[in-house]
Amino acid sequence: MTAAPTPLRPAAEPLSRGRRALALFALALGGFGIGSSEFVSMGLLPQIADSLLPEMMASRPEQGLAQAGWAITAYALGVVIGAPALSLLAVRMSRTRIILLLAIILAVSTALSALMPSFGLTLAARFLAGLPHGAYLGVAALIAGTLLGPGSQGKGAALAMSGLTVATLAGVPLLTALGQVHGWRVSFLVIAALFTLTALLLRLTVPAQAAPQGRRILDELRAFRRVQLWVVMLIASIGFAGSFAVYSYIADIGRQVAGLSAGHIPWLLAAAGLGATLGNVLGGIAADRSLMLTLLIGFPVYIAGMAAMMFTVTDPVGLTLTFALVNGAHSALSPAMQTWLMQISGRSEMLGAALHHGAFNISNALGALLGGAVIAAGLGLAAPTVVGTALATAGFAMLLVTSALLRLRARRRLAQLRAAQIQLASPEGAAVTG
Repeated sequence: MTAAPTPLRPAAEPLSRGRRALALFALALGGFGIGSSEFVSMGLLPQIADSLLPEMMASRPEQGLAQAGWAITAYALGVVIGAPALSLLAVRMSRTRIILLLAIILAVSTALSALMPSFGLTLAARFLAGLPHGAYLGVAALIAGTLLGPGSQGKGAALAMSGLTVATLAGVPLLTALGQVHGWRVSFLVIAALFTLTALLLRLTVPAQAAPQGRRILDELRAFRRVQLWVVMLIASIGFAGSFAVYSYIADIGRQVAGLSAGHIPWLLAAAGLGATLGNVLGGIAADRSLMLTLLIGFPVYIAGMAAMMFTVTDPVGLTLTFALVNGAHSALSPAMQTWLMQISGRSEMLGAALHHGAFNISNALGALLGGAVIAAGLGLAAPTVVGTALATAGFAMLLVTSALLRLRARRRLAQLRAAQIQLASPEGAAVTG
């Protein structure tokens, strides 16, 4: 028999409103650093390529850009491996201790990303920086949900993601502009400093939580026996890859296809960040009201934005608007997908929360890989919009099939329950029970 998840230990005095607000801010600040670290690579990809792959960029710039995209893929693969692995290893640790440790690892690994002298070592550092990503956001969502009160799983997931989406609105554009002027390494050093501040604030503000009793790695692994868990992760991995196929190369798409200057790229990223921030807020509220309805409405909007981008990618205004719409719809879907995984995982909710970010970054790696593949194949910088639309549509198709199967199973269970009730109410059933 396993113990239920341990709630936050009550403080000697009730948690003040100010301390609760600071604790929530600290959780979100870590998400802000994570979002900045993940997405600034995309805004500064041309600078990273020029710095670490100068010979290839001089002779074969499209291949050089595609190879530089492996920095994005390496980070994403780190998240995919680290999200479940660190969640399992930390199963017997208190959430407050886990999240503090993860914030420290994020600070050190991001600093290493800025300091490595070669492309190969930078890839290794980006992989290490990705390892704590999913576990941090998963634990942050659980702590935030507890601080916000019962029935706030969706809002907790949204708050943990709010730092990430605000990063796309403000942090990534500003850090991209900073990197364009002073070098991409400076941007990563600033992000490392943000993680250091996060660790300090978490230590001072998040209420202490006792380590769970009676939980084992084996207990957590039972969640992987649920087929639905793998299906939901596949939907997220395929569907969300659509936006990353474009986002990974948006700096060069904006400059070479839409005709934007380098100085306008931060504004393009800010527009996407505004869409993502609004989408995250709406998605968190909607997920707590109707998880499945949020997904069934959000995915068509997401696909429509991707499809529209195929026809507006050469127009600066059209690209900006559709890019913002795509990122807004993507972010609106995220809290619902994370909440769904947490519900499926049952008592292994920390693992479920982290697995969402693992799936999210499988989509990041897959999108960057497929987007780079069509660019390297000579199909042009607009080709990732076609790939993105196809991936988003595939994800929605899988969601529709899954939703139909779940409804069918629910109807069968209801029919079985009614049959059992009729059997008990019949004279023969009454006689048997008598």
